[in-house]
Amino acid sequence: MERTIDREQPHYFGAGPALLPADVLKEAALDLVNYSGDNLGIGEISHRDKRAVKVIDDTKANLSKLLDIPETHEVFFMQGGGTTGFSSIAYNLAANYATKNNGETPKLAYAVTGGWSQKANEEAKRLGFQTQVVVNTKDIKYTDIPPYSEWTPIEKGTAYLYVADNETVHGNEFKDIPTDYLPEGVELVADMSSNILSKKIDVSKYGLIMAGAQKNIGLAGLTIYIIKKSLLEQASDDQLVSWGIALPPIAFHYPTVVKNNSTYNTIPIFTCQILKLVTEKLIKEGGIEEIQKTNEKKAEILYGALEKYPNFYKLAVKEKARSNMNVVFTLHNAELEPEFIKQAEAQQLFGLKGHRSVGGMRASIYNAVTLETTEKLVDFVKQFAENNS
Repeated sequence: MERTIDREQPHYFGAGPALLPADVLKEAALDLVNYSGDNLGIGEISHRDKRAVKVIDDTKANLSKLLDIPETHEVFFMQGGGTTGFSSIAYNLAANYATKNNGETPKLAYAVTGGWSQKANEEAKRLGFQTQVVVNTKDIKYTDIPPYSEWTPIEKGTAYLYVADNETVHGNEFKDIPTDYLPEGVELVADMSSNILSKKIDVSKYGLIMAGAQKNIGLAGLTIYIIKKSLLEQASDDQLVSWGIALPPIAFHYPTVVKNNSTYNTIPIFTCQILKLVTEKLIKEGGIEEIQKTNEKKAEILYGALEKYPNFYKLAVKEKARSNMNVVFTLHNAELEPEFIKQAEAQQLFGLKGHRSVGGMRASIYNAVTLETTEKLVDFVKQFAENNS
């Protein structure tokens, strides 16, 4: 089949790398060949070229506009994804805490509400940090987020509380911020890789937001960081070493990255350009408020269709904790699950197989998944249940 830059709207529910808007991809394809009429592609110019720096600056400005980022916070980009963030966050915020507390080594608190927050805690421990798990819902298979009154109090001498705001694999999402739970001086750190720009948030409440781009708003290879500027302060390397504080690798040393406007080393500028185009599109289409309304509608009709057949579909996650981005479900008759996937694909509905660690099905209804695509899945969900009950 002859390839073309045009395509029909795909009905793809993959969890990441995930769907991107077709108009964004078409523009990016042209940029990859010839950016701004310069006879060079966006991926061929230096990351310190003025054109590349403008891509970075424009993307930062778009994020600041969409999220209403206050002057107290800084936006920067680094190579990698969430896994890079697990380690870089621990290194940098521990160094900041020690700098502010006469060399004291901090504890790091983690809310383990799914597979990704579990991995973040495990990585911090592997690197030698003392961690405190304040809540762990593994025994209930990560199907709920308990009220903060049931969490273990955070210990004295803790630098931050880490939460995965949306757990992509297990399909749960925080609906509020544990502001009253946090002791004074303990920063809130959130992994928003799979729900960044999907809903309105109050950035001022967070010490640090980390989001890999490839799930909801971009391509793999680039991670967004939004950090409180006061958390960038670090003592000299010699001073930190004298205190016994581990140093982060220079490429992931936040003060260095920020000082160099995310260009200390070569970040993927093409990936940043994709992010710029996506954020421009969101701004043109009404910003976060509009996309949030659409996302809530998509989640409402899909969960509603699954709930309509309680003897056929099983929704393990409690209603108050269900993700608006990743709808996870199984069939009471597990033997029918391969047939569900097969028939869905016959109707051009792809990417519905659940994560290998949990099985079942998962529909990731990120920003780029249209309401019309979600309605097509809703119709199939109803049809399959009625034909097989």
